[in-house]
Amino acid sequence: MIVNYRLGWIKNLRVQKEVTFADVSDGSCPQRLQIVIPKSIKPKTLTTGSSVSVAGILTKGPRGQLELVAENIDVLGECVVADGYPFNPRTTYVPEYLRQYLHFRSRTNYISAILRVRNSVTKHIHDYFASKQFLNVHTPILTSNDCEGAGEVFKVQPENEQVIKAMMQEGKNNDTVYFGTKTYLTVSGQLHLEAICRSMGNVYTLGPTFRAENSRSRLHLSEFYMLEAELAFCDSLKELQDVIEDFIKFIFTKTFASNIDDLHIIDGENSKIPKWIDKDFIVLSYDEANKILMKKGFNQSVEEGINKEQELAIVDYCDGIPVFIIRWPKTLKSFYMKDTKDDSTKVEALDLLTPITGEVVGGSLREDDYRKLQLKLPSDRLKWYLDLRKFGNIPTGGFGLGLERLMQVLCGVNNIKDTLPFPRWPHNCDM
Repeated sequence: MIVNYRLGWIKNLRVQKEVTFADVSDGSCPQRLQIVIPKSIKPKTLTTGSSVSVAGILTKGPRGQLELVAENIDVLGECVVADGYPFNPRTTYVPEYLRQYLHFRSRTNYISAILRVRNSVTKHIHDYFASKQFLNVHTPILTSNDCEGAGEVFKVQPENEQVIKAMMQEGKNNDTVYFGTKTYLTVSGQLHLEAICRSMGNVYTLGPTFRAENSRSRLHLSEFYMLEAELAFCDSLKELQDVIEDFIKFIFTKTFASNIDDLHIIDGENSKIPKWIDKDFIVLSYDEANKILMKKGFNQSVEEGINKEQELAIVDYCDGIPVFIIRWPKTLKSFYMKDTKDDSTKVEALDLLTPITGEVVGGSLREDDYRKLQLKLPSDRLKWYLDLRKFGNIPTGGFGLGLERLMQVLCGVNNIKDTLPFPRWPHNCDM
């Protein structure tokens, strides 16, 4: 069978006396096609890393594998390591080194495998919510509210000084010069989802989110992707937990079926579907979680919350099974969370803790009592949010999941900066 095999990259070369064997990849999957190149047609500029166009006969090799016996081969793009290419053939590099070359690192087996898994996870997310009849909503990146109220927002202003000058002559101040109000990059699409949910039912969004945290830890990014879902007519935290657990298990099951070879490349020790996939997630109240922490030697007051080290200690205590922590102290959670009926100091909130990352999902029932929410509202700019409780209100609950943290758990990746192609963190926004 004569075929043209175009737009591939040489991953490995084995030069023999009469022929050269080249492993070529087009990046779409972890498998490579072996090209058999007779000495008479081998280009002088053929090297590992170069891109090629090949025409030849597709046959079966001695071990039954497909291979292409080249009749013509052209080097489309040379790759001379000595000219400054940062990767040597047959050399494995640590992730810290790869992060110095974001424009090249997708050429490595490790990062390309992660990006293929990320592509599949994104598809599986949309498949899941489509199967449950959720409506996909594109929430805005530019917003006038800080949903979490922590002040970790990036302010948006025009760069063009002439635009600023002209608008300030109209009486605008520097903070509100363009939109007429302070404007930020979104920290969450939740409040916008709540508006749509109250007219169209179950909704979800998946898009970029921004946090101006001064953290360069292995679990934080300045820009990341967040999946957020809002359930209409939801008045039970258990209902919310069931959706989250079902969703997590769906994503893991589908991805291990679709990308097992990639997962093996990423972490050969962690390429089997987790043992907890057929077990119920564990549910602990915040108070129960604190008792476990005290047993493990952590001494702290209830008001301090649960830090990352403690989250991972709780998961370890539960034998690596994901853990829901529910019914949190009101002082530790956001204004929009619903008060617990039998304890006015608690809210109907949850965090899902997993191995590697600790918290990967946060969610709650939303406060639907107009008067209570009126007292909690942090800003007059959120009057529209209060209006949602005034006209045709319904009970809702929802959650947010960091895609990159999910990728860490799924792939066994320690540092979140390696779960997306172009990570941004404080003092780093290359490209």
